[in-house]
Formats: sequence, C-alpha cells, structure tokens
Amino acid sequence: MKILIVSDTHRRDENLKKVIQKNLPLDMFIHLGDAEGSENRICEWVNKECRMEMVLGNNDFFSMLDREREIKIGKYRALLTHGHYYGVSMGTERIKEEARSRGCDIVMFGHTHRPYLWQGDGLTVLNPGSLSFPRQEGRKPTYMLMEIDETGEAHYTLKYFEKNIFDLF
Repeated sequence: MKILIVSDTHRRDENLKKVIQKNLPLDMFIHLGDAEGSENRICEWVNKECRMEMVLGNNDFFSMLDREREIKIGKYRALLTHGHYYGVSMGTERIKEEARSRGCDIVMFGHTHRPYLWQGDGLTVLNPGSLSFPRQEGRKPTYMLMEIDETGEAHYTLKYFEKNIFDLF
C-alpha cells in the first residue's frame, strides 16, 4: 500500500501536481491542512482508486473539511490533524499525549512547514513539511511516502521535491 502525505501547499499546486504524477498510482492521499481551496481539485489529479483523506488547516477559511480525523491505515489507527490546536510550533508533547489518549498508533500533522519523524513507545509522529513554503534549514520542499509492506508493517520515507532525502525506517 502506497500513501502520499503532504501539508501546507497553500494553493501553490505545481509542486503537488508533479509529486502526485511521479508517485502514481496511489492507494491513499493524505493532506494535513492549508490546501486553501485546492482540496476540491486534488481528487482530479490522483488515480480513481485512491482514497482521499484531508483535514482543515488554520488557513482553510471557507473549507468544509473536518478539523481532524481518526482513520485506519492497514492495522494502524491514525490521527490526522493540522496541529495548530496542539501547539506543534512549540513542540510535540501535547499532540503525542492526545494520540496516546485516543489509542492511536500514528499521528500526522502539518502547520510548522518543517518535516518531522519520531517513533517511540508504539507511537509514530510525523509531519511531511511543506511543498510550497518550507521553513527548515535549506528550505527545500518536502513530502512523505508511507508504505505498508506485505507483512503489514509501515515504512516512512521523507522526500525532497524531485529527489530522495533518505529512507528513515
């Protein structure tokens, strides 16, 4: 199973379209907020069979998306949120606590425009960064691929737009 995870595209969709095209076909597409209206068009860019999961960001003023979602990805229970309600700009402790209190195995967030991946105590916490306005050192646009292998285990790869950074797990 191949899952493309993005966030904070802010209606600057050229990089997003190219990343989608490069990674087709997808089993699932996850957008963690601040699509700013593009959420209505993304379904036209992915393959028909692709499951779409999107949440509301702090700049999605006129969107009808959910503020957050709890979903199943294979054997995993995942919390999807933009992250701003959990103070992710100041750290990940609150969002980790929330995910654990809900019995989630994975929590995905955006908002900071910085990629992040942490695993410990049965929890995976990730942020794919931003394809449009990256804020980490070097300011290269990033996204993540999550793949579920034949044994049901999840693997995460953080990628630069157009080239691989490194395989993380």
